[in-house]
Amino acid sequence: MIRKKRGDFWSVVSGVLLVIFLVFLIYPIGKLLREAVYANDEFTLDAFRQFFSKSYYYSSIFQSVKVGVCVMFTSLLLGVPFAYFYSFYRLGGRKVLFVLCLLCTMSAPFIGAYAWILLMGNSGLITGFLKSIGISGVSIYGFGGIVFVQTLKLFPLVVIYMNGAFRDIDNSLLEAAESMGCKGIDRFKRVIMALTMPTILAAALLVFMRSFADFGTPVLIGRGYSTFPVLIYNQYLGENGTNYHFAAAISVIAVLVTAVIFLIQKTASNRFKFTISALHPVEPKKASGFANAAMHVYCYLLVGISLLPQIYIVNMSFRNYKNSILKPGYSLVNYQKAMEKMLFRSIGNTMIVSIATLAVIIVIAVLIAYLVVRRSNFLNNAIDTISMLPYIMPGAVIGIAMVVAFSKKPFTLTGSLVIMVIALAIRRMPFTSRSATAAMMKIPVSIEEAALNLGAPKVSAFVKITVPLMSSGIISGAVLSFVSIITEMSSGVILYNNRTITLTISTYSAITGGIYGVAAVFATITMALTVLCLVIYLKFTKMEDVRL
Repeated sequence: MIRKKRGDFWSVVSGVLLVIFLVFLIYPIGKLLREAVYANDEFTLDAFRQFFSKSYYYSSIFQSVKVGVCVMFTSLLLGVPFAYFYSFYRLGGRKVLFVLCLLCTMSAPFIGAYAWILLMGNSGLITGFLKSIGISGVSIYGFGGIVFVQTLKLFPLVVIYMNGAFRDIDNSLLEAAESMGCKGIDRFKRVIMALTMPTILAAALLVFMRSFADFGTPVLIGRGYSTFPVLIYNQYLGENGTNYHFAAAISVIAVLVTAVIFLIQKTASNRFKFTISALHPVEPKKASGFANAAMHVYCYLLVGISLLPQIYIVNMSFRNYKNSILKPGYSLVNYQKAMEKMLFRSIGNTMIVSIATLAVIIVIAVLIAYLVVRRSNFLNNAIDTISMLPYIMPGAVIGIAMVVAFSKKPFTLTGSLVIMVIALAIRRMPFTSRSATAAMMKIPVSIEEAALNLGAPKVSAFVKITVPLMSSGIISGAVLSFVSIITEMSSGVILYNNRTITLTISTYSAITGGIYGVAAVFATITMALTVLCLVIYLKFTKMEDVRL
């Protein structure tokens, strides 16, 4: 075994990481809490009383939870059957289907909302067609529209999670169940669902958190249906000026709500703790007849509908708006207009922020993974726990916490790219950290011991032996973090200005300004970057082993 006394290097690393999280996570949260209960240097709960005294405010809690729960259930209803068909049966073009499913979720959520406005808004293409055949009253706006758009965006997360869970099932368990007369739907409910329940709960939590924290979709198509992130943003940038005090109070309530949901999920997960060793993994079999056709129609139709907004946006970016959408009229006029709307600055800032954030995330996530797995102690486990706090914090909350903490001396960072990098690194750290930790757990400690016994310094063994062995987990987590960084808006919309504007913020600004062709250009370029990330991801990882 590796000696317990490990020298000062890793103690220094632990200390540095602790300081980083104290300064850039705990300190902003503390400042946010203080801002929520102090006004004019006096302790007060007036902001909380104001929130709970008006139904307009406190109803947003129930409305956000209602949206999150509905999106969670609809995503499970769509995603679990999709993953089951994909894992247990040989579908034609299954690799293409898998890639398309990934593409459905690898773009900014509000881009889908924007596209559905173009398709099913008051003057949308589909809305116009339905009116022409006598069908009216179809609208994408309001509660139903939010659930619809978010479900199509988030169900692939369930597919990805469940695909991995289904592959971990030992086929001998299914054969034993079948030999005892448990077949078909009964076997699916009583055996397969029971064995994958921990993954179902994990996927449900992720979908709920993503839906609850989504700012772009409700702000574009909510039309009076107020959700928490939109309420926070409106109070932060209200008509009567910035109200840090009230916005901070709402942010604290948002964190408490998500924390309660997280604890409920954890409690439910503890009831289904067990391990599975898939000595005989399930082999996909060939279906025939009506069942085979139905599975193909279900999977491809669902992916096709989910991809429709992205395809439509790319088409719209090349449209000449002087012509009808149904008539010829393609040109680069929208791209020319986008160049006049800070296109190159947006691309440059996006790449700078994304690459810098990713570098910070990778370094810190790898160090945390190594400390937690190889040098587990109270301090290192505390650092790991602290790093996971942003998982239950909406992006708007982190954005406001950063503004409150770093808008005055001694840390004046607002209005810079640095604060955007810090906010995104803190917000997206848990994804890569969990992936790196999982990869670290699979590396035998004997490999490091062999390097040390051959005279390699500890740091050298870590850099040259351990990190390369973790590469698959690091790359998978990092690329998916990179995509989420590129498409981030809920915290960025709080922190940006004209000098630090990114592609997603430019898209949002163009949409709210009614410049839809230019917005389509920004959205198309953002999607092109996410597709590039997907290509890199699939090059370095097995397609069937995707984890988010």
